[in-house]
Amino acid sequence: MMEILAVNSGSSSFKFKLYNMPEETVISSGQIERIGLEDSIITIKHHDGEKYESTEKIADHKAAVQKLMDMLLDLNIIEDYSEIEGVGHRVVAGGEVFDHSVVVDDKVIEQINDIAEMAPLHNPANLIGIKAFKKILPEATSVVVFDTAFHQTMPEENYIYSVPYEWYEKYGVRRYGAHGTSHRYVSAEAAKLMGRPLEDLKIVSCHVGAGASICAIKNGKSFDISMGFTPLTGITMATRSGDIDVSLVSFMMNKLHIDSIQEMVDKLNHESGLLGISGISPDSRDILAVEDTNHRAKLAMDIMNKDIVKYIGQYAFEMGGLDGIIFTAGVGENSQETREDVMKRLAFAGVTINEEENAKRGDVANIVSGPDSKVTVMRIPTDEEVMIARDVLALSKK
Repeated sequence: MMEILAVNSGSSSFKFKLYNMPEETVISSGQIERIGLEDSIITIKHHDGEKYESTEKIADHKAAVQKLMDMLLDLNIIEDYSEIEGVGHRVVAGGEVFDHSVVVDDKVIEQINDIAEMAPLHNPANLIGIKAFKKILPEATSVVVFDTAFHQTMPEENYIYSVPYEWYEKYGVRRYGAHGTSHRYVSAEAAKLMGRPLEDLKIVSCHVGAGASICAIKNGKSFDISMGFTPLTGITMATRSGDIDVSLVSFMMNKLHIDSIQEMVDKLNHESGLLGISGISPDSRDILAVEDTNHRAKLAMDIMNKDIVKYIGQYAFEMGGLDGIIFTAGVGENSQETREDVMKRLAFAGVTINEEENAKRGDVANIVSGPDSKVTVMRIPTDEEVMIARDVLALSKK
């Protein structure tokens, strides 16, 4: 038995799960949100169902880490820090430097810092958390798990952009993708659900949440991914534009009298997508609630669903076939409307719907396509934290 803490840090929050490994039983889970604000929100759950919530000022990620560790002690979830023998950290960008999870040392910290410009909102916050946990738990095995690592198996033709090749050689300009830990987890679960070896399958995984990426997984490996050099490209997302004509940037900078490229990029990241089209909300639940009477709301959902279908079709042809489609993450797992619309758009390819299964929610994976469907469509709740814990366990053994 080994207690492992899996940490999933964002720019202003982090989630955690404390596991008993290798049984993968969750001892405790929770999150600290709104880090850096006066009303940071702390939520910690115990495996017996008890829940602790509070609101107070958490100045930064370092303070958040200390608060979490103090609460684990105060709530008698652990008796001593030394009980935690491993800590795993999700890191968004690993560039070409990391194609697998690694144990943290000074060189790894330096390398993560060197590529922080590829994920300026996330990598610096990840590093603060890594260093804070290392200080509190110096004897624990510390491991980093990279979102981009899974996509390092893409063939060159799928990650090189059609720009001067020197940009790739000198500056690392290429497609990196994201959500690799999630895609890796759900594709393995899909193989179990289908009762077939993952190595024999051609799957499209649709991680659709506030951020969204569509991944082609061929024979168990990432083959192509909708997100590119940054998480801005791909399908229409909650507040991100997804794919656009890059000339639109200079055109709209002139029209809006914007002098800063960063300001324009911020608009594409934070004011576009479902929010920009609907004018209502970045949350698909809010948009679906009024789409019957609001043209822009319906248009926003139609565009996102069309984008999903477009990538599924592209990847099916790229891989030379398609065995399964996965829906995961917030929208993918919980919006039966989105899954139904996408499946209806794929009816020409022999996809049918099991309406009873598609209406289900919860933590149990299920097949939502009909028994006669030529492609198996699945709803699979993602679990990035358990993948992190598994990698920590494997590297601890080594």
